[in-house]
Amino acid sequence: MPQLQLNYFDMHGGRAEPARLALHIGGIAFNDHRFAFPAFGEFRKTTPFGQVPTLDVDGVQFTQCDAIVRYAGKLAGLYPTDPLQALYCDEVMYVVEEAGVKMGPTFRMSGEEQKAARLALVNSSMPMYLAWLATRLQAQGGEFFADGRLTVADLKVFVDVRALNSGRFDHVPADLVARVAPALNAHMQRVGEHPGVKGYYAQFAAK
Repeated sequence: MPQLQLNYFDMHGGRAEPARLALHIGGIAFNDHRFAFPAFGEFRKTTPFGQVPTLDVDGVQFTQCDAIVRYAGKLAGLYPTDPLQALYCDEVMYVVEEAGVKMGPTFRMSGEEQKAARLALVNSSMPMYLAWLATRLQAQGGEFFADGRLTVADLKVFVDVRALNSGRFDHVPADLVARVAPALNAHMQRVGEHPGVKGYYAQFAAK
């Protein structure tokens, strides 16, 4: 098994969280290298694009979060081997990532500028992406997004919906998912009850 180090902010959520969850669920040993936001300025100098997460595999650095999540999923047995089911899985992950890319610039804003930008998303693209995900989930049987089982696509949506429900994003209503795509909240609860997911978060609660 390769020596792995996953590098990301010291937080529950964000772009590294699906990979963390996948590796934990799969029992794959890895160094979960976390750092506080003030330390990012120095760490980013070691990355090719000035962004995280990055994954070191036997000392070789890799970037791009969905590539990292897919690799973690393959190691953990949480990525489909069937090409069509892999397509379903990838499609969902890219939709979540695309929604996140639209949200990203608002984190560098403040005040009325941030409010206007986020309300624009709340009233346009965010409901569109959420509704599409709910429709795709139902089309796949209503339980999981691909392969009839837990995959990294489910983990990616779980992390995203959990963040949207948290209320920590100013000007994004915490009940947006409940209003637009309640099936995603049921999915979030289902994934959250998975023994591997519960075990992952329990290790932090115990500290």
